[in-house]
Amino acid sequence: MKNLPKDKKNRLIAVVAITVVALGGIWYGPIRLQQKKLEIIAVKRAAAERKRDFMQKTIQSAGRIETSLADASKKLNEFESGMASGDLYSWVINTIRDFKSPYKVEIPQFTQIDGPKDMTMLPNFPYQQATLTVAGTAYFHDFGRFVADFENQFPYFRVLNLNLEPLSGGPTAVDHEKLSFKMDLSVLVKPNAS
Repeated sequence: MKNLPKDKKNRLIAVVAITVVALGGIWYGPIRLQQKKLEIIAVKRAAAERKRDFMQKTIQSAGRIETSLADASKKLNEFESGMASGDLYSWVINTIRDFKSPYKVEIPQFTQIDGPKDMTMLPNFPYQQATLTVAGTAYFHDFGRFVADFENQFPYFRVLNLNLEPLSGGPTAVDHEKLSFKMDLSVLVKPNAS
């Protein structure tokens, strides 16, 4: 480079500078744009692969899902078979009287049944509800066991607006320990059962 004339040195330096600028322009222009596009494509490909893997796992678990659905449908049918049907008033009274026989709970008062009508607790619920009020007497412990066991055995019944008061004016001293109760019973009804 020392032996080259000054004019040729300047041209060589200019050619090298232009080449470096051109290479830099090519690098930051089309090559960098292509790299960004490749990164975006890689991200999309990874997302598509994750989605594909999820779908394959779902397809592989379809048998288990079908079995779970069949089991859930069977349980729902068993649950629905115990729900109120026919004459709702007599069904509820007979259910309560049959259930209360081993308990020391007296339930002589039943109001008329209200319903069936749309469910008020959950919107767009596929079942309807019917409500009636019952009243009676019992000792606190016996009544507590009765209500707990009743709601556990009949999950489609709910006790609402429970009111407990001491029984006043009983004929014996033992009756002073009794409670008077009044409660609303809400029962689920299949819409086509009435």
